[in-house]
Amino acid sequence: MTQQAQTSTDVVTPHAFRRAMSDFATGVTVVTGLDDAGPVGFACQSFASVSLDPPLVMFCADHRGRSWPRIRRTGRFCVNVLAGHQDELCARFGSSDGRKFDGAEWSCSRWSTPVLPDVLMRVHADVHQVVAAGDHDIVVGRVLGVERPAQHRPMIFFRGRFGIGEPAAER
Repeated sequence: MTQQAQTSTDVVTPHAFRRAMSDFATGVTVVTGLDDAGPVGFACQSFASVSLDPPLVMFCADHRGRSWPRIRRTGRFCVNVLAGHQDELCARFGSSDGRKFDGAEWSCSRWSTPVLPDVLMRVHADVHQVVAAGDHDIVVGRVLGVERPAQHRPMIFFRGRFGIGEPAAER
């Protein structure tokens, strides 16, 4: 197997990188927090476990956004893992609208984090470490508790679309 060497004149543009990374299917989550101004949250596809002992999870958040800085200041968050039928929740929390919780069904957990109904899993965590990485922060959370309230198919994001079907034409 041969591999072309990348030269210093080869530049991976943000558009090309985004397009390439869309070939990696991910689940979809909504990261939530609660501060003095009320509940806050955003859709996030970069969520994973980091360690079993101690239990740690991670996600990446755009540090230029409005939601993550508010959640970071609280020091605590909940990752709500969306089910395949929760398109409306995904669209709501994936928007830049600042009123994402208006009219949304939610409740407050015993860890004082907003939880969404009928999700596959909830992971409640304290912010353990934040590492700046380009235009995002890598957030490591120390897990406080896990809930698995529903058994549904997961929401999947692949090549800019939800669900897995035939691959989209090259963009």
